[in-house]
Amino acid sequence: MNMIVPLSSLRPGERGVVVSITGGARARSRLMAMGLMPGAVVQVVEAYGRGPIIFTVGSTRLAMGRGLAARVLVRKL
Repeated sequence: MNMIVPLSSLRPGERGVVVSITGGARARSRLMAMGLMPGAVVQVVEAYGRGPIIFTVGSTRLAMGRGLAARVLVRKL
């Protein structure tokens, strides 16, 4: 089952492969600078309540708000 969902909907421990990034050029540029480009594997570490989502891309740990994370579409692994 290849479910494509926003990064913001993954729960702690879940992994996904970045499929695409939606939004304007500025948002895409910022996200790609963080290593979030198509093919990158991400894993959510923490996602509590309304706070930021903490996730890893490779060996890098990052945090971002849910609004920006909703622009990253991933295929669940």
